[in-house]
Formats: sequence, structure tokens, C-alpha cells
Amino acid sequence: MNISGQVIPGGNTLLRRIGPSLSRDARRRLRWMEFYLAHGRAVRLTCRHFGISSATFYRWWQRYDPRRLQSLEDDQRTRRPRRVRQPQTPPGLVARIRAAREQFPRWGKVKLAVLLRRDGWPVSASTVGRTLTRLRGAGQLVEPAVVHVGRARWRRRRARPYAQRLPWAYVPHAPGDLVQIDATPIEVLPGLRRIHFSARDVVSRKDVLAAYDRSTSHAAATVLREAFGRFGCPVRAVQIDGGAEFKASFETACQALGIRLYVLPPRSPRLNGHVERAHRTHQEEFYDLQEIPEALDAHNMVLRDWEDIYNSVRPHQALGYLTPNEFIAQWQATHGHERRRV
Repeated sequence: MNISGQVIPGGNTLLRRIGPSLSRDARRRLRWMEFYLAHGRAVRLTCRHFGISSATFYRWWQRYDPRRLQSLEDDQRTRRPRRVRQPQTPPGLVARIRAAREQFPRWGKVKLAVLLRRDGWPVSASTVGRTLTRLRGAGQLVEPAVVHVGRARWRRRRARPYAQRLPWAYVPHAPGDLVQIDATPIEVLPGLRRIHFSARDVVSRKDVLAAYDRSTSHAAATVLREAFGRFGCPVRAVQIDGGAEFKASFETACQALGIRLYVLPPRSPRLNGHVERAHRTHQEEFYDLQEIPEALDAHNMVLRDWEDIYNSVRPHQALGYLTPNEFIAQWQATHGHERRRV
């Protein structure tokens, strides 16, 4: 042992005598100090011998008091500053952030920041995130209850006589060059299930949506003839996953409208990733949070309202946080004349 900087022979005997009053970790650190003092204060040798870093050794050497071996015990004192910087976010902005989050509870801090800046609030995504964290910690931000859960997998796809496989050389460049469409069952009420159609333009990420009682080719053809007009640009090609609802009337409608129809190979939903992601977005941000009316017409009315929000209000990360409609407007202003010449 060492008292007043001197090595005391028989330190290990002293350690055995007083050691039980110390914790296991404190006794281990005491061995570091004994070895260090017994070997000429060789820090590197001590660290190599015990397999510790020099920073760890110096931290405990500075705290070590040979007259009070409890100094080698773990310190339970908090490192939190006595004075903590208080948030400077104005109460009005906090209330607006909370209202935006409650209106769109599945949107992240970046999308909410874009939305708030549109309304004239000069706020960063970091400020939105910190504010939401404080509100959640204070119990003032309650996550919404999930209204509807459960999604069923759809049956195996079959080959289509009219549709072709998507050529590898085909790359969509303009809005309308390729629209992916798919249908998924949605449980509206216990025992009441409807078929939700999502069609997504892979360039602009614009979606058109519709709901039907049954998954039929007639319903899919109706989406093609009526809902596709809301894209705001001509649709030149459609990609499907091979479901039975895209046979018969749907294929006939595509042929009549001069729209190329591409079908995916069996068991390859990843190739239809845009519309598959659209299903997830609409499930999480609309169906999980919205009470769906029992009447089909009312269902489609609230679905149309959500479609307008998605295309005109919701910032899209893949578009640099523009909305799909803003992206289409910019594209048409920049490239519209080229498309007209073609």
C-alpha cells in the first residue's frame, strides 16, 4: 500500500484485511494502484498488465485517496448540470407543432417542418423533433389508437394473355410513363371487408385511390377509366402484379385506351415496390386512424379527401419534400415543351 506517496510493504495483506468492506470493483481498482506504485509508477505497464486504457487508469488515480479507500467505489452522483438550458421555442409554435402532429400523427419531423414552413413558421426539423420529444415526455402528446388492424395476403397471380413482361430497357422518365396499380383487402368493420385500389405514378409518386366491395376486373377497369383522369397527365403504361382482378375487362380497357400493360413474374412483389409502399402508407396514415363509413359511397368520399391531402399537402421525401402535385408542376414547367415536341 501507499501512504503519502510511499509504498508500504505487505499491501496485499492489507488488501485482504480491509478488502471485504469494499465492493468487487473497488478492490480491483485498488490492485491497479498497488501495482502502479510497486512498479515505479509505470502507467503503460500497469495498463497492459490489467488490460485497461490509460484514460480509465488516470480517472481513478485522480480520485484515489489512500486514507479513504471508498474513493475507489463507483460514483453515483449525477453529471447533469445544475443549470440546464431551457427550451426557447415560443408557446405558439409549440401549439402549432402539436396540432400538426395530431392532424397527421404518422408524419415525421421533417415532413411536419415542411408543412409548418408553408404556413409561415420558420422552423427546422430538429426543433420539431425536440418539441415532440418534450411533449411526449410530459404526457401531452398521445399516440393515436389504431382503428383498423389486419391485412390479408392476396392469392397467387396468373399470367395475362394481353400483358407483356416489362422490358429491361424501359425506364420511365416523365410523369405517366409508368403507373403501378394493385388491390389489397381492407377490413372496414368487423365482418366487413372492402378492396382498396392504389395506383401510383413511379416518377411523380402521385396516387389515385378507390374502394370497391369486390375485387373484380370490372372494378379495376372502372379505376382505369375514371380515377386515372386525376393523374393530370396521360398514362402511357401500367404495371400489374398478375392478380385476377386485372384480367378480362381491365385488359380490354387498357387495349381500348392504348395503354401498354406490363405484368410481373409470379411471386415478385418487390418489382411492384412503389405501389406496395403506397399500400403501407395509406394503411398507416389513413385506414389505421380514420373511422371508415359503412356506406361505400361515403367510404370513397373520405378516401378522396385523403387522396387530395396526400397529393397536395403531404411532403414526399423522395421528391425533395415536394408534394406530388408540386413535382408535376415543376416538371411540366421545365420539360413540358420537350414532351410536346415528341
